[in-house]
Amino acid sequence: MIREIVQIGDEVLRKKCEKVTRFDDSLRALLDDMKETLKRAEGAGLAAPQVGVPIRAVIVDVDEGFFELINPVFVWQKGEQVGPEGCLSVRGKAGTVRRPSKVKVVFQDRYGDRYSLVARDFFARAVCHEIDHLDGILYTDKATDLKDAED
Repeated sequence: MIREIVQIGDEVLRKKCEKVTRFDDSLRALLDDMKETLKRAEGAGLAAPQVGVPIRAVIVDVDEGFFELINPVFVWQKGEQVGPEGCLSVRGKAGTVRRPSKVKVVFQDRYGDRYSLVARDFFARAVCHEIDHLDGILYTDKATDLKDAED
């Protein structure tokens, strides 16, 4: 099911999200809906609060593959990259954001099993952007030159 992507100004985007403790059918349905919603929106990632659900769950769809990260935690961050970002919850805007160029994250999957991954470059940018959503942080809080996006 396609879910509505909430926009800047909605208080759910500024909440610190709750840790996921139940790995059940409702979580899996949410993740499936988020994947469908992300594909329709043609984005690189989506966090649960962006569809109005304040839990620590994100999905990322990049060249390296499709990833579901539940309760993600950074193990380390290295390097630096500066580049453009936009957000499905901040339509019509873009900005330049400084992020780590390489990150390691531990997380759980939809069944509660634990994993880790190392992300580089754009993948790292997408992971950092989505995890920020779980702490109520929008890229606009970090952007140096927020402006109207070009079509």
